[in-house]
Amino acid sequence: MIDAALLDWYDRHARVLPWRTGPAARKRGERPDPYRVWLSEVMLQQTTVATVTPRYARFLELFPTVEALAAAPVEDVLAEWAGLGYYARARNLHKCAQVVAGEHGGVFPQTEEGLLALPGIGAYTAAAIAAIAFDEPAVVMDGNIERVMARLFAVETPLPDAKPVLRDHAASLTPDKRPGDYAQALMDLGATICTPRNPACALCPLREKCIAQKNAIQADLPRKKKKAAKPTRFGTAFHITRKGDGAVLLVRRPDKGLLGGMLAFPATEWGERADAEPPIKAAWLKADEPVRHTFTHFHLEMDVWMVTVSDAAARKAQKALQGEWHPDPAMAGLPTVFRKVLDVTNRDK
Repeated sequence: MIDAALLDWYDRHARVLPWRTGPAARKRGERPDPYRVWLSEVMLQQTTVATVTPRYARFLELFPTVEALAAAPVEDVLAEWAGLGYYARARNLHKCAQVVAGEHGGVFPQTEEGLLALPGIGAYTAAAIAAIAFDEPAVVMDGNIERVMARLFAVETPLPDAKPVLRDHAASLTPDKRPGDYAQALMDLGATICTPRNPACALCPLREKCIAQKNAIQADLPRKKKKAAKPTRFGTAFHITRKGDGAVLLVRRPDKGLLGGMLAFPATEWGERADAEPPIKAAWLKADEPVRHTFTHFHLEMDVWMVTVSDAAARKAQKALQGEWHPDPAMAGLPTVFRKVLDVTNRDK
């Protein structure tokens, strides 16, 4: 049986992760904390374990319970999320915490259906929480599990078209016994053995059942459609320093849209290259190098303009841009692209 072989392997080789209740602890009767499972799953979306691990610990120090997260100002949550990317996750995390704390008495629903009704929880996250936190036999599908299924059943249809077939295969294997450990075992198998490149098939507990391995095509799977080239967008960021005390002007980006609700330097819209229109008249200096950053769907190239203004001009700039002055913008929780702007200005001073 695939589940028996996989669980036996997991009992011996499970990764030790700060958000995980491992197999030995489970046998002692310890149960996962749904809040921590939820938080880790949201953090791990499109972000590596190595990046998330220290940030997870710090996040728990600041927001140790779902009630603490719900009570925190959303600006504090966004600032703490800075650098993790996909900032809509942070806004939805806060909304979800408020619903769980306010409408569910701080208790997460135990079913996929109930979890899906919460803000920001999609099919994957609902299945993962249901399985890992509540031992519901939910079908959990992340990139690691898709890869394992593609090889195990030698599915040659390219992704993303293969997703329904891969899910059907995963559903056919999901056990009623220890489904949470089983889901995490598949994740660990994909992360450590059935890796994208050079899978360690000799160490795999499922190698005797793997059709791709028998056909020697495991390294070719899963197949993927060729992605279209990402377009490049352009813009300009404005670094305004107040002469009197050296504070820097930051603005709050609109709640909706990319980097919504985050503090940032004033900037133009990102689109086709055009002459920048400075937000105030001043003796601007242009940085020697633009900032380059890649988002999910496009590359960004942004010029950086810098100026130091008098206190009187600073008041006009603050009013015109509806911004706020920060003595140390490095501590303001800037998203990565605007931290790059800060780096450029520090080099060009």
